[in-house]
Amino acid sequence: MSMAGPIVASAPGKLFLIGEYAVLEGAPAILTAVDRRARVTLTDSDDEYWYLNAPNLDIDGLALGVDGHGPAETEPGLADRLRVYRAVLARVVAHIDTPLPPLNVHIDTTDFARDGHKLGLGSSAAVAAALSRALLARAGVEVGHAELAELAIAAHRDAQNGTGSGGDVATAVYGGIIGYTRDTAPTPLAWPPGLSGLVVVTGTGASTTDLVGRVYEYGKREPAGFASDIGRLAALAENAAEDLGQAVRFVRLAREFFEALIALDHHAKAGIVSERHHELHATAARHGAVFKSSGAGGGDVGLLFTTPNVDETALRREFDAAGADIIDLGFAAPGVALENETDSSAAPRATTGERGLR
Repeated sequence: MSMAGPIVASAPGKLFLIGEYAVLEGAPAILTAVDRRARVTLTDSDDEYWYLNAPNLDIDGLALGVDGHGPAETEPGLADRLRVYRAVLARVVAHIDTPLPPLNVHIDTTDFARDGHKLGLGSSAAVAAALSRALLARAGVEVGHAELAELAIAAHRDAQNGTGSGGDVATAVYGGIIGYTRDTAPTPLAWPPGLSGLVVVTGTGASTTDLVGRVYEYGKREPAGFASDIGRLAALAENAAEDLGQAVRFVRLAREFFEALIALDHHAKAGIVSERHHELHATAARHGAVFKSSGAGGGDVGLLFTTPNVDETALRREFDAAGADIIDLGFAAPGVALENETDSSAAPRATTGERGLR
């Protein structure tokens, strides 16, 4: 298994457009891949040991032993920072027939942070997809989208103690805009004419596992209330793929879904919807637009949806005056791919190259 040069794999981040939290209970969701990518580079090690560099995790030249799994925790938080790497490696090793050689592994998630704070674009899911793709390539194993997604989703769930819908990993693997129901193959979707989607920085990042954990604590505490709140979200999400085809209907759905999410958060006391979210939602409403949280919520980025009857210039001006930063993100980005990969069956292409979507 000699390697002529480095293996470089990358995978995109994601945004939930509709369906967050309900997707955990089997409801459909719509997600888009975004043009911020995690990059994994593999080179053969010069000795019998594996080594890991992950600057965004403050890991520099960490010796991982002869099996690649790394030492027992030698400093606070190290095991936590290694969770995704270790989970992916374990799944890949179990999947292949031939042992991997000792490798230098470099993981770069610079794209997923801004001013030192994570944006909530699914960096760990993108790493799971890119690292799985790179390790399988080093082993000489070719897999299709479905098999790769299954492996990477399982690894990501291992790293998250069994939680997660898998939608973020599926988006990282397939790319584009997808309709996703837990543990099923995604459906490719198209962005409707007349709908504008913009991404807004709302805070300094939040822990997805903490937020989801609080929601499920509410479920244990008040099962009937939890079932009612999730049921309301799920009923709205059922219409999402159909409503995405018509801009005005989708904006109305986004508003109703966010209101239902506010109710869930109020009852769960989870911290999904912040005061900042409420302020931006009210600002958008004054202009006939909709602002909603995306994904787990908390301090992560939010989404601003507008239709052609909205004066977007005036809306942007008011958001700017409120200190809300609209960032330049492209939607429907390509899925996981090896560097210089041109086979369209292995590297799905974006359905648009626009910044945001209109």
